[in-house]
Amino acid sequence: MTKKTPPVIELRGLTKLYGIGDAEHHALDAIDLTIEKGEFITIMGPSGCGKTTLLNILGLLDRSDDGEYLLDGTSVETLSGARHARIRSQQIGIVFQSFNLINRLTVIENVALPLTYRGMYRTKRLMMASDILKSFHLSEREYYMPWQLSGGQMQRVAIARALVNNPSIILADEPTGNLDSKSSHIVMEELSDLHKRGNTIVMVTHNPNLTTYASRVIHMLDGKIASDTKTPVIPEDKNKKVPLGSRKTTKAAPKKTTKPRKKKQAKK
Repeated sequence: MTKKTPPVIELRGLTKLYGIGDAEHHALDAIDLTIEKGEFITIMGPSGCGKTTLLNILGLLDRSDDGEYLLDGTSVETLSGARHARIRSQQIGIVFQSFNLINRLTVIENVALPLTYRGMYRTKRLMMASDILKSFHLSEREYYMPWQLSGGQMQRVAIARALVNNPSIILADEPTGNLDSKSSHIVMEELSDLHKRGNTIVMVTHNPNLTTYASRVIHMLDGKIASDTKTPVIPEDKNKKVPLGSRKTTKAAPKKTTKPRKKKQAKK
């Protein structure tokens, strides 16, 4: 009998409080959530509902006040801060809405930055950063400064930096919030491609149009999960009427008609 693989992420009664006394506020209110390997989840909800707080806890940038967070079956509450940092550098990639690029570093140096925490030599760091920038079609921008890039290019650099350690989990906080529609489409196609390769993606967004990329949509309200829906796979309807001109139609062959034979007149 094979042992069942634990979920990538499992939350049990996760709670986060802000303020004290009468000003106490539940940013997260006893959340239960299970995320399996390879899911693409979008988290939606109004401002202040707890979306970003949840993402920060998942990314080990913040700690909960109560409840349990299991990562690959191990409780992260018992781990030290140094261990949290090691997990972030090896297993979790985080993409921020504001990019968080360092202006005094070049593009390639920004992307290579997470590799410094692994004690890697500079030459190897830059080689790995260069390789991943190629996959994002940014090779010609390696030695540009962040302020020389467009918003879409900066976000792609931020994604490349999040992926340079080859993490299995990608957390994205409004990755298209500061982008135009064309740049947003490029970024979402890249995240969709990563999902197809097997990465687990959790993305916070206000844009309902982006839920089409997800395999699961979670709506939050007042620190709680209001709904949790798997995106249905809609089968193709063969009987669906196709708009005129959307596909070629073949004309039916005309039916053969036979002329009636004339009766022979009898000879007198």
